[in-house]
Amino acid sequence: MTDIQAITTDKAPVPRGPYSPAIRAGGMVFVAGQVPLDPATNQPVGGSIEDQARRVLDNIAAILESAGSSLDRVVKATIFLADIGDFAAVNGVYAEYFKTRPPARSTVAGALPSGFRLMIDAIAVD
Repeated sequence: MTDIQAITTDKAPVPRGPYSPAIRAGGMVFVAGQVPLDPATNQPVGGSIEDQARRVLDNIAAILESAGSSLDRVVKATIFLADIGDFAAVNGVYAEYFKTRPPARSTVAGALPSGFRLMIDAIAVD
């Protein structure tokens, strides 16, 4: 039986529902969808979609670090956009964080919870 461990950190937002920020299982770290929340206040960040994308990716990086992994070890990500028109801007920021070996990725557009414009989840090796 595989050990399953919930991952938490005070360097990322507190979940707004009954879920863990990440789960480690079977040598993998599964990061829950992250929205642009400031971990210090647990409130949405404003600004451009680029600012929001950086906040989301910084939150994912903090969660992965807490799990003993990193963005360099992400093998799959999914970007959720409320407006597909934000694709190019978010893609540009994403490329800043994944320069040498970008993970496999899907991008989908549709309504997001609480009016957020962006959410990203990730799977990494630990």
